[in-house]
Amino acid sequence: MAFITNYFTSLTQWISEHVTKPEMLASIFWIIVKIIVIFVAGKFCIQIANKTISHMMIARDKSPLKFDRRRSNTIGSLLHNLITYTINFICIMLILSQVGLNLGPLLAGAGVLGLAIGFGAQSLVKDVITGFFIIFEDQFGVGDVIQIDQFKGTVEEIGIRVTRIKSWTGEVHIIPNGNIKQVTNFSTYNSLAVVDVTVPNHLDIDQATQILKDTAKHVQTLTDNIVKEPEVLGVQVVGSADLKIRVIAECKPTTQFNVTRLLNVEIKKQLDMSQIEVINLGGS
Repeated sequence: MAFITNYFTSLTQWISEHVTKPEMLASIFWIIVKIIVIFVAGKFCIQIANKTISHMMIARDKSPLKFDRRRSNTIGSLLHNLITYTINFICIMLILSQVGLNLGPLLAGAGVLGLAIGFGAQSLVKDVITGFFIIFEDQFGVGDVIQIDQFKGTVEEIGIRVTRIKSWTGEVHIIPNGNIKQVTNFSTYNSLAVVDVTVPNHLDIDQATQILKDTAKHVQTLTDNIVKEPEVLGVQVVGSADLKIRVIAECKPTTQFNVTRLLNVEIKKQLDMSQIEVINLGGS
């Protein structure tokens, strides 16, 4: 008890001798003011950053590319946390410097640790950075049909580190974002179904063309995938015994194969009903 009493007595005496001096009180006052300013400035920066992220998310919702809202919210939350932690860390460092703590050794140690982690995780950092750019530039979204190198399929998931795409035969390809160099997105704009009809060259071209036009209009009524009235472009190739007439139809993204098959079936039916020989029928 005597030790504790002596300690508090000494502490009280030191405070009365030093802290109560006008110079010391003024110094403490300005330190407190600076700490408050740093704290308020940090909160203000966080609010500005949050509003910026919100505007980015709203702009993303208006993008023509499909994007998973849940993933968008996840990325928004991730960015919010990252910015909040960074600003709070800077504020803490500034406050510690105001109370007289030497930050040199601490920052030097953090720099060495960060450098070591950076060298050991270069691939991971590259994947994460590329993932952020893919998401924020709307290069592709969940549900899009894309091709990365030799892999083509539907995007099932866009992660910060990897992207998953599923091919039409069922395989799931997991590709690190850092390995994505070039992407072909088939879902951004409308597709074009092309059908080439090869018939004998002695055929009445006007009659065949009219049949194809009527058939193409009929096909448009059978599906919602065709967005414009199909066109018969005319004779593409004239051979010694046959000629090729091309039909095109603008359709929704990635639906050109279904539309092509439907056109092939209906054209074959109509030409058979008109007793017109079909030498070849194909499209893309």
